[in-house]
Amino acid sequence: MKVKKFVASNMSEAMKQIRRELGDDAVILNSKVVYSGGWFGLFKKKNLEVIAALDMDSRQNHAVLKEKQQKPTIIPVQQQVNIEKNNKNEFHNELAEIKKMVQEMTLNQSLVLKHLPESIQIICEKLHEQEINADIISELSNKLLIRYRNSDNEPTMNQVVEWAKEFFISSLSTINHGGISPQKKFINLVGPTGVGKTTTLAKIAAGEVLEKRKKIAFITTDTYRIAAIEQLKTYANLLNVPVEVVYKLEDFQKAITKYAEYDHIFIDTAGRNYREMKYITELENLIDFNQSMETFLTLSLTMKEKDIQMIIKNFESLKINKFIFTKLDETSTYGTIFNLVLKNGKGVAYLTNGQDVPDDLEECSRDRLVNHLFEGMKL
Repeated sequence: MKVKKFVASNMSEAMKQIRRELGDDAVILNSKVVYSGGWFGLFKKKNLEVIAALDMDSRQNHAVLKEKQQKPTIIPVQQQVNIEKNNKNEFHNELAEIKKMVQEMTLNQSLVLKHLPESIQIICEKLHEQEINADIISELSNKLLIRYRNSDNEPTMNQVVEWAKEFFISSLSTINHGGISPQKKFINLVGPTGVGKTTTLAKIAAGEVLEKRKKIAFITTDTYRIAAIEQLKTYANLLNVPVEVVYKLEDFQKAITKYAEYDHIFIDTAGRNYREMKYITELENLIDFNQSMETFLTLSLTMKEKDIQMIIKNFESLKINKFIFTKLDETSTYGTIFNLVLKNGKGVAYLTNGQDVPDDLEECSRDRLVNHLFEGMKL
């Protein structure tokens, strides 16, 4: 297999080059926009880079086949084994080369750092390790470069770090963060299995009871797991507050009437595979979302970002006010938070970093989010 890179101003020009050098049997493996030239990384020329390949065997197949049909060749067994072994080695070498090329292309697509000052390079590389989206890193690098070039003196590393923090704080400025609203009576936590909804709900409720002296009650719709009900009842007993188990919408309506004089009612929902819409429909048929309610989508930072985004999309039919991210202590990568917040335009209410109730709960803010990110970068 012959693999070659072509650079042209557009795809039509690239295809002409590919046909001219590799012929009509060539296939395109990858294409991307690249920039070259410019002055100090600015005013760069936009081009298209195309990776194409040609299977040399396929080009010769017809001629070889015809020749073999006309004149059969007898190959000794040992020689045939050696040929097959060599072909296999050649295939593995080509495969390794292609894998390496794909890795290099992926890196080049996400980060183009060579034209940047060292301090900006370091920050961008650290953000890449934190799994911040490439588009965000690209925007940041451009803004940092402008400030760097406009500085009278060469900026220190600390100065550039502060500029980067300012960028993230500014990016989050139009998105509301923070805990529950005092005006909302119903506090509802939803989310997939195993993210720690019940424990997180207890942490928030404990703060309202112990610190703010609020009168609260629990409702649980998690009737799928006996252990979940018993866990919430344990927290309710410790806080000396009532708990109601709800099996259907009529039960929920009765609980509303029963706790009409309470400041807050905390709702614990079942952990389900919310990548499937049927479970969200079940939730809509069980809870009256038209009440004075805040709904927090509770997610674990140990989950894959792609899976989280699918869950967020499925919850579009409900009004999700903010996110809660759990298991902060089980990861050192925080880029997912920023990617999801900026993509979906929803803020973060709380972060949790352990199992202790009520201690391991942190009410969120823009500054705290940014501080967590840069602490994880270990600059």
